Amino acid sequence: MSITKINVLLLTIFALVSVGCSDPKASESPKPPETVDADNTAKNVRDDNASKAAPIPEDQSEEKRDVEITANIRKAVVADKSLSSNAHNVKIITSGGEVALRGPVKSEAEKMTIEAKAKEVAGPDHVHNLLEIEIKP
Repeated sequence: MSITKINVLLLTIFALVSVGCSDPKASESPKPPETVDADNTAKNVRDDNASKAAPIPEDQSEEKRDVEITANIRKAVVADKSLSSNAHNVKIITSGGEVALRGPVKSEAEKMTIEAKAKEVAGPDHVHNLLEIEIKP
C-alpha cells in the first residue's frame, strides 16, 4: 500500500474517531498527520544535483536504437511478475548503446534478475548496474 493511501486511511480513521468522541475538544479540527517523504526522495535530490557522475533519466538518448533497447528492457522487467513494484519502476537509461540501471530494489536477487534481462537485450558488456538494495527501517 502506498504512503499516500496509508495517510488517507489514517486521516479517515482519525476523523471518524474524533467525531465519535464525547470530549469537548472533539469538535476542534484535527491536525493532519505529518507527511513522509517517498523512499527515494534523497536519491532524487542527489540526481538533480549538477554532478553528472551517474546517468539520470534526462540522459536517455532519442536515437531509435537506444529507445528500442530501453523499451525492450522495460518490457522484460514489467513482464516478470515475481519482481516488486519498485523493481518494475527502476530507471533504465540508454545512450550510445550503453545501459545504466538505477533505483531501489528489494533484494540482491531482484538486482541480478534485472541486470540479466538488460544484458539479454543490450549485450553483457553494455550494462552498468547501479541498482541499490532498499534498506529496511
